[in-house]
Amino acid sequence: MKAPCSRTLFDLLAEQAEGHRDAIAVICGTRSITYAELVASARKAAGLLRERGIGRGDRVGLLVNNRAEWLEVAFGAWLLGAVLVPLSTWSTRQELEYLLADSDIRVLVALSTFVRVDYAAILRDIAPACTVLLLDDGEGLSQYAAALSNAAGVGTLSPGEGASATDDAIIIYTSGSSSKPKAIALAHYLIIENSFNIGERQGLGPDDKVLLSPPLFWTYGGVNAMPATFTHGATLVLQARFEAGEALRLIEQHGCTSIYTLPGMTDSMVRHPEFRRERTATLRRGMTIGSPQDVIKAAEILGAVDICNIYGSSETGGNCCVTQHDWPLERRANCQGQKLPGVELRIVHEETGDVRGAGEPGLLEVRGPYVMRGYVGASAHHNAATFTSDGWYRTGDIGAIAAGGDFVFLGRATEMIKRAGINISPAEVEDILMQHPAVAQAGVVGVPSAKGESIVAFVMLRGDASPTPDELARHCRSIASGYKVPDRFEIMEALPATATGKLMRRELQTMAARLMSEA
Repeated sequence: MKAPCSRTLFDLLAEQAEGHRDAIAVICGTRSITYAELVASARKAAGLLRERGIGRGDRVGLLVNNRAEWLEVAFGAWLLGAVLVPLSTWSTRQELEYLLADSDIRVLVALSTFVRVDYAAILRDIAPACTVLLLDDGEGLSQYAAALSNAAGVGTLSPGEGASATDDAIIIYTSGSSSKPKAIALAHYLIIENSFNIGERQGLGPDDKVLLSPPLFWTYGGVNAMPATFTHGATLVLQARFEAGEALRLIEQHGCTSIYTLPGMTDSMVRHPEFRRERTATLRRGMTIGSPQDVIKAAEILGAVDICNIYGSSETGGNCCVTQHDWPLERRANCQGQKLPGVELRIVHEETGDVRGAGEPGLLEVRGPYVMRGYVGASAHHNAATFTSDGWYRTGDIGAIAAGGDFVFLGRATEMIKRAGINISPAEVEDILMQHPAVAQAGVVGVPSAKGESIVAFVMLRGDASPTPDELARHCRSIASGYKVPDRFEIMEALPATATGKLMRRELQTMAARLMSEA
């Protein structure tokens, strides 16, 4: 479809409201909010923020889960040219202390409590330098709803007051190999252009209803799903917090046609006792990550038959590679797609830095207008090591680019298992295991040993299945080379994962080291 003309995020919302005034932008709980209504509430939120001194370049924080207020505050801040800083609702007190100090947030809109965490009490102690507005009751702190009701909406701003296309729109804090989260600033034009291209790869259109259960404070949600949906005039269906049964209900109730999912979420839905394929019959498209078996499960069992496989990071604007939705499923499952428009990719040798040829594995580097300019705040000291002298972003990921341009992700360089001088991708071994009919999920890690590293596989089984370690090993040998067969299999009731189902590989490594030391 035709790309939007707007180059700032509030203007994008206003453009869609003008062209699709009565179209539903967001479904959240019992509320269905049109594009025009979201523009109006964002103007009110902008008035609230301006009354508290917020203007162009100031930082506005959000400590909020997936709900309509997240969107109205975000677009209100963007109207004023302010920079949004969404914080994870899983943050601990210590993490929040660091994030608030590093981000220079002037106004923070926050939940009073979330999943038994008393944010009101925590913020009273650690956020004296910024104004806090609570969405719910909190003794001694201002109330967002009351403040919003008394605010005057912001109309048209004079040139220079609001945002420009190249201004930072959002700062995402992402975990990495360093001890502290890294702060990634992304500009308005970057988010709009890249997310439009992401939506095009999915085949999104105005009639789509996109279920988003992963949080908006992740790049996957706030920089990918939300703007990809809005650049196509589609409807975003928000789930406050992922729960498999409710996700199935939302798909069925609202006739969701698209879904943003993760392997653990997909598995939870299809294993739910109330899952039936007819409940997800409206699904067609969407996005996921994971092994080939994860993609196939989302397409053939969950029912999102045209689902896209992806590769990217917050540093690359969310995604830099996406499969085309109408490719054959086997191709979508076995690669992460081709580079998006404007993106450059290259594979270099891990030790020499020489550029590798087609199909040769090595370290992936990315360049282009949708790559961050650099980390900000305290994490800016990483920039010198993060970029090459000629401006390529070092992803730290191992992959290969086929002759036709398909990118295949092999794993994090730090997660690769090295055995007798050979690199082994944990994801590849996991996919081999998941091809066994009794295996529901698998997590594979390496542990130092005399042979370089031993491979430990943690396996979650389906139903009453009970294959022995020897049977699993024979299965692996029937598909893969002998050096890829795990040395130890550990049967688990569940694998350690985040709230949205992302495998916690570091915990597996700790468990594997303990098991091997006891052997």
